[in-house]
Formats: sequence, C-alpha cells, structure tokens
Amino acid sequence: MLVSLATRFRLSFPTPNQLIISLLIAGLGWVSGQALSRIDQDLRIMYAEYTLGAADLAHISANVMRYRNTIIRSLEAENQTTFERITQSLPEQRARIQHAVDRYAAASLRVSRSGRSEEKDIQAVRESLDQYFHVASKTIDLLSQEWRAGSAAEATELRRKAEIHAADNGGPKVMQVSLALDRLLETVAEVAKDMRDEGTKTIVTTGYWIVGGSFFIALLNLFLGRSQAAPPLPSSKPNETARADAPLHLSGEGSNPALHTD
Repeated sequence: MLVSLATRFRLSFPTPNQLIISLLIAGLGWVSGQALSRIDQDLRIMYAEYTLGAADLAHISANVMRYRNTIIRSLEAENQTTFERITQSLPEQRARIQHAVDRYAAASLRVSRSGRSEEKDIQAVRESLDQYFHVASKTIDLLSQEWRAGSAAEATELRRKAEIHAADNGGPKVMQVSLALDRLLETVAEVAKDMRDEGTKTIVTTGYWIVGGSFFIALLNLFLGRSQAAPPLPSSKPNETARADAPLHLSGEGSNPALHTD
C-alpha cells in the first residue's frame, strides 16, 4: 500500500543518511525551543513577581508612613468626633499593608547567589510591622481613654502618655519597618539580577549550540552526500572479459575449401 502510494505520487523513502540529518535537526530545534521557553518563563516571573512586587513593597512603605501620619493627626484631635473621624481609616490602611505583604509572600521566594533569602527578609518585615501595629494600637487605646476620662487632669495625663508612647516607641518601630523593607528590596534586586544573568547565560549557550550544531549538520550533510554520490569502482571491464572468453578463430578458417577433405 505504501509502496503504491509512493510510486503514484513519486515519493521516495528517505535514506539512512537523510534520517540521521533529520533527527539531528529536530534535536537541535527541540533544545533551542526548551531554552527559549525557559527564558520566556523567567521573564514572566521577573515581571509578575519582581517588577510588580517591588512596586508593592514601595507602596507598603508609603502606606506605613500614611498610617504613622494618621496616628500623629489623632494626637492633635480637638474633640472626640474629630478623633473618631481620623482614626476610622486605620483598620483599612492596616489591612491594605498586610494584604500587600501576604501577596508578595505568596509568590515563589528565592535565595540569591550571595545567600540572601527573600523568605527570611519578608518574615522580618512581618515581624517589624506587627511590632509597630502593636505600639500604634497602644497609642490609640490611650487616646480613646482620654475622651472617657472623668476629669480634665486625667485626660491631660492620658494624652501626655500617648504622645510619649508614640514618640519613644512608635518612631523607632517605624524606622525598623523601613529598614526591613529596604533590606527586602535589596534582596529582590539581587535575585532579579541573578535571574537576568542566568537568562543571558542561557541565551549565549543556546546561540553556541545553534551555530555549532548548524555547522556540524552542514558538514555531515556534505560528507554523507559526497560518499553517497560517489559511484563504486568496477572490478573488471565487461568488454575485455567478453573478448577474453570468446574462442580464437584462425584467419581464413571456414573460408578456404581446400582445407576440407572429402
């Protein structure tokens, strides 16, 4: 069936040499495709987890400072209504900060070549945020007690404690959060640089494979084609063999009647 189809459409079956060259080309294409797929995946990771992640971390720092400013504004509130209006946005701001941290922590965290770990740094950011939020909550509690104080002296004392607590404890905790975020950003930059270097190395290696493999396949095709096109050397000449096997005839044999006897 296959032979009849090949004959009808004038198709020829590949030779072993053609099969070898085809397999080499297919293997080179597969290796190149795998390398390019890996580079594409690394680029997607760098954009989704590092470019956007670094932006989220920068937003965390800005949101922490906004949270800090809200606490300071609440210390300056003139009455309870103003205090409640200012502080009602604190839970939403805190949830936004924690959501950004959790979203970054849910990504595939890595370790740089120098040994800096994103997982450890993000944990340090979480711990510093928890400590700051604890201090900020204490400040808000003192201010809330101020508006429920039974006397002006007690209210003044509670406000003084809240101001001292916010200055002595809140300020250093905010600096600790800022330092933890800076260290995490440096680690993110190192990991992204390592991924870029690996991608560049993969591109260069793949280029060498493609160029070297192409030259090798071209040379192999040249030598195999030459060996296939060269005709086999004959072992003997047919015409001379035929002449050597023919019987010898004497000159004039069969033409002189005098040589025949009765």
